[in-house]
Amino acid sequence: MTDPINPYTFQEKPLLVVISGPSGVGKDVTILRMKELGYPFHFVVTATTRPRRPGEIDGKDYFFVSMQEFAKMIDENELLEYAVVYGDYKGIPKAQVREALASGKDVIMRIDVQGAETIRKMVPQAVLIYLSAESEEALVHRLQQRKTEEAGQLAIRIATARKEQEKVAMFDYLVINRQDHLDETCATIAAIIRAERHRIHRLEVTL
Repeated sequence: MTDPINPYTFQEKPLLVVISGPSGVGKDVTILRMKELGYPFHFVVTATTRPRRPGEIDGKDYFFVSMQEFAKMIDENELLEYAVVYGDYKGIPKAQVREALASGKDVIMRIDVQGAETIRKMVPQAVLIYLSAESEEALVHRLQQRKTEEAGQLAIRIATARKEQEKVAMFDYLVINRQDHLDETCATIAAIIRAERHRIHRLEVTL
């Protein structure tokens, strides 16, 4: 038998939210737009060994580190999770997440599907959101428009996306990120977070 709930003393608990999905679906632009719209969340900055792309800012888009620096973070247990993504390492700094949760802020992480699977096992209280394009054709078009990969790399990303679609059932929510409807995508994610904060039977996130 569960303990009775007093609505007058009920306290919302900060969330750990994972935004994931295949390459090219718009995870980064969604996070950027949510920041621009002023959503009061802590957006985790991922550490990566990937080379910086034009226009990206260290410490804002990613923490761009060397392989040696990343190895040190692994050795010192500084990462909540990490994975090899298309030949480069990506990881979530653990201290950053703990500090944000302790402040009472909801924490949003953008990670690949492989990383989301790890978080599901490590932190079952986390809320997992799968971001998808409206169709496979739309996703392929977006990847082609980025022009950041050679033909072979592009083929690998498309093939990987097809395999990642098989993992959708692992997630709590599915959000379709339609072309030219970015604000709608952001509003849907924010609505999910608002609803989850009011869930009565939800355990506090522990790391």
